[in-house]
Amino acid sequence: MLQRINLTPFRDFLKSGSAGGFILMACVVLSLLIANSPLGPGFERLLAHQIGYESEALQLRYPVLLWINDGLMAIFFLLVGLEIKRELVEGELSSFKQAALPVFAAIGGMLVPAAVYALFNQGTATAGGWGIPMATDIAFAIAVITLLGKRVPLSLKVFLTALAIVDDLGAIVVIAVFYTNEMHLNYLLYAAGVFALLIVFNRMGVKNVWLYLLPGVVIWYFIHHSGIHATIAGVLTALTLPTTPDERESPLERLEHALTKPVNFLIMPIFALANTNIAFEASMLDGLTNTLGMGIIFGLLVGKPIGIVFFSWLSVKLGISSLPAGTKWLQFVGLGLLAGIGFTMSIFIALLSFSDPDFQTQAKFAILVASVVAGLSGYLFLNRMGAKNELTEVPITREEPTPREVS
Repeated sequence: MLQRINLTPFRDFLKSGSAGGFILMACVVLSLLIANSPLGPGFERLLAHQIGYESEALQLRYPVLLWINDGLMAIFFLLVGLEIKRELVEGELSSFKQAALPVFAAIGGMLVPAAVYALFNQGTATAGGWGIPMATDIAFAIAVITLLGKRVPLSLKVFLTALAIVDDLGAIVVIAVFYTNEMHLNYLLYAAGVFALLIVFNRMGVKNVWLYLLPGVVIWYFIHHSGIHATIAGVLTALTLPTTPDERESPLERLEHALTKPVNFLIMPIFALANTNIAFEASMLDGLTNTLGMGIIFGLLVGKPIGIVFFSWLSVKLGISSLPAGTKWLQFVGLGLLAGIGFTMSIFIALLSFSDPDFQTQAKFAILVASVVAGLSGYLFLNRMGAKNELTEVPITREEPTPREVS
């Protein structure tokens, strides 16, 4: 008897994620308009304005931009962590057979783009940005694939979501391990102590979400001061939330449902507004042809689809996994192009990679160009494939089965 897979969480995520993706696109355009208008300097001053509280014992006064990138993005990573744990326990990553294909595809979609970037930037001042083209923006990718409607099978949308979740997990590991400048062990030990307390709560069956979130804020404070990027606190907190493998709504799922819309409709748009305010200059076009820009563009547009398709093919060829129902290999090429929409996560890693504002601006512009090209090419490719399928498909009629035919 085949195990029934509950696709309701995926459908809810697709619905919310696609709408959030459209808002995200609008905020990118708005941010670019502000940056290239008389409002630009004032917006920069707003982002640099410090808010918060500080004393000898407590340091919580930072620029608005840091609160967005370290504070609000921690909530985004909390949601990502919740999605990862849910998929590991009851979803598309809950068994080896189900998880193998998106995991292999995500690994290829991270390793190959990083290698492409490294080939362009080896031995240069921008060599440290190899993590930039590894990321896939879930919201944008889902928004684009949703526009295709029934021309793309649901199984391919589910696969893209699972791939992007694994990709996010990889990005989290990369940020924690490779984009940490210095570590203060005492703060890490404090954070580990609070994290251990949350694990105890989980083992004791504590179901009050606030008893996890409030200590999670403390973990955020300690990790922020430890030198590791504070967004990791969101993932750690998420992994301790209790959940169940059945259809009963767990504390993890309640929190996930509560966060999905605020993250997609508020936090991500604010991040886009704050981090894509790029003032266009003629010299930026030159940045697309230097090693930094070429590494990002070729990494996202070429490395992503090659890595995803090849590693997926290898997984199927080795008998580890099989293609999702109703999908074809050519559709994986289009999906690989859509995965080249790095945007949010790529910009986030770019900010961690470089302290030089010029490098940051060049990286942002290259990410923006590559993501737009990836989105358009992925959409057109899959749309053309869907149109061909509609023309060649012959409807098959079948009589309703008799009771004896139903097992």
